[in-house]
Amino acid sequence: MAIVNKIRERSGIAVAVIAVALLLFIVGGDIFSNQGGGLFGSSANQVGEINGTKIDYQQYVALVEAQKLQMESSTGRSANEQEIAQIREQIWEKLIFENVYVEEFEKLGITVSDDELRELIQGAKNMHPYVKQQFSDQQGNFNAAQHAEFIRSYTSGSMPAAQKAMWDNFKRELKTIRMREKYSNLLNKASFVTTAEAKAEYVANTEKASGKFLFVPFYSIQDSTIKVEDSEIKDYYGKHTDEFTPFDSRSITYVAYQLSPTKDDSAALNIEIRTLAKGLAAAPNAQAYASSNTDIRTPYLRSANEISPDLKAALSTAIVGGLVGPFKEGNTYSIHKFEGTDTDSLYTVRASHILIRSDSTMSDSAKAAARTKAQDILNQAKSGVDFATLASQNGTDGTAQNGGDLGSFQNNGAMVKPFESAIFAFSGTGVIPNLVTTDFGYHIVKVTEPKTNTKYKLASINKELQVGELAANEIFQKAENLRASAKTIKDLEAAVKKDNSLTLLNAENLLPNSTNVNTIQNAREIVNWAYSKDAEDGDVSDRVFVLGETYVIAALKASADKENPEAMDFKDAITVKVRNEKKTEKIVAKLGDGKGDLTALSKKYGAGALVETVTDVNFFSGMLNSAGFDAIALGKLFGLKAGQRSKVFAGESGVFVMETTAKTPAPAISDYTAFKLQVEQRTGMGRMGMIGEQILRESAKIVDNRAKLF
Repeated sequence: MAIVNKIRERSGIAVAVIAVALLLFIVGGDIFSNQGGGLFGSSANQVGEINGTKIDYQQYVALVEAQKLQMESSTGRSANEQEIAQIREQIWEKLIFENVYVEEFEKLGITVSDDELRELIQGAKNMHPYVKQQFSDQQGNFNAAQHAEFIRSYTSGSMPAAQKAMWDNFKRELKTIRMREKYSNLLNKASFVTTAEAKAEYVANTEKASGKFLFVPFYSIQDSTIKVEDSEIKDYYGKHTDEFTPFDSRSITYVAYQLSPTKDDSAALNIEIRTLAKGLAAAPNAQAYASSNTDIRTPYLRSANEISPDLKAALSTAIVGGLVGPFKEGNTYSIHKFEGTDTDSLYTVRASHILIRSDSTMSDSAKAAARTKAQDILNQAKSGVDFATLASQNGTDGTAQNGGDLGSFQNNGAMVKPFESAIFAFSGTGVIPNLVTTDFGYHIVKVTEPKTNTKYKLASINKELQVGELAANEIFQKAENLRASAKTIKDLEAAVKKDNSLTLLNAENLLPNSTNVNTIQNAREIVNWAYSKDAEDGDVSDRVFVLGETYVIAALKASADKENPEAMDFKDAITVKVRNEKKTEKIVAKLGDGKGDLTALSKKYGAGALVETVTDVNFFSGMLNSAGFDAIALGKLFGLKAGQRSKVFAGESGVFVMETTAKTPAPAISDYTAFKLQVEQRTGMGRMGMIGEQILRESAKIVDNRAKLF
């Protein structure tokens, strides 16, 4: 099989997981048929083409809409933009499967018969895990009686039509999944590790080398001193075309106007909150009143870990029926009517900790040292030394910068069991007297708020401080004036230079399916414009993009087309390579032939040159001190015999002169089984199906025009 050979060639490449959700109740395979023109009729307005099959826009939209309606029916709410984008992707992946994968499966004789499908759904021995999942409780226990009753209802025709349609879709998808599993198993079985490969793996992990070397890093020469011309970039690309994978992308430059509330907006919200507070206080049904007047809904019953510290403090002295607030969090202001408490089934606590790491990868002596250190810190904490200071000085996880604060949490399994048990067994507040040991290491723990199982009854109104219409109109007009005055990207750049209040930003290599532009969320409208047939390099957008509270004027800086790649599509990557080549020439010119004492040679070169040594490093994971992991330099170190010295050469991170001072060969062994497994894990042999599918996609002719249409 030719594809197996391709997989072998790629065995060391990390292939991204194909983003396709197979186990979704989406429209069935019959809707993808060619009957009656169907989805693949000829149309000038096409979403794309897959292996010669043209995808018509209107039919594609109909499929997306059908899936969207089904999702909304099952969830009881409207699909948001992100979900619609996901549905478009699911439909597209379904089309790729039907027009690329199925063809290959048929060539290989991969099918799923009706009897096999029945066994996957009902078989006592071979029931598919996905079927079991549909009839299992939260603990994963399969309910055989429920499954049997469901099948009986389906076969007898007593099942509701909507549920039957959903199950039919599930069966179609299960058939698809099974074919992919067979394909994956076939490729996995066709791939194996030879003894020679396992031996090479063993040697690369076990053979040791020591050396002394001169290293002049590329960063020792400032990039600004090395000019790279466009002609050099084009020349390099012409000689190394195979090193670069063409892709569709757009790069833009833009100005963003961020809306911000004015004093008038704040004053108007203050008046509104005062009015709502009076209404909330007098309302006979406070919960209903709050629900109908809030911008953001919050639960009526809330545990201690679900409310802010300020609100919690206010509730400690509040009377039942009284109002508390307003409180401010970001741009949201909230008022609450306290209507009493209830008992929670879980406890909530707040704590801080100091983690001293100790895990299974450490030696016994290192673990003992960690425990001694942890005990010393615990003793200091118990004696009254400020806990937050101890945490910031000694903590080894992300909480150290916050004084060890873990916030509030419940005894619901969110924390590892030994940690949770120790904290919730403690009464009151203060430092827990003993070290808490987990798989992560030793914890010194301070309970900062005692455990409680109180739930608060709160009718809450949350109002967002928003920009008023007048202010929004003024800012939009400023943006529109800038857009109207800038006909080209150069005009936009010139206008920004004249106005100190504006900043010109860049977004590089936006992909066709990009939804964000840097930190601007839901910016699909900008991406659509950049990929539209009317947008050319240098153009300014024909409108101001209104994206929530951000107004954007964009200009198209550069376009890359995977069907017609050019050197400048890879300008940044090639610039680094050409610049390093020029730096190499400069460094080599100063080092000369590289002969003589390494220390003397480094002094001859001057600032930036380093002389370093390494002892007993291996080929796979050897770190060359300041140079880090440099495969070229490591190859020289292991390629030389003990006592030999290299000429001056360029590595990945700088220029080297390498001396190998000692080599320890790998001892002979008779069993390479462990290293065969290591090769399998390293090269992804358990993922041959995924790699094979990726190769099928790349070999197929897939033209995706969705970015220009959606």
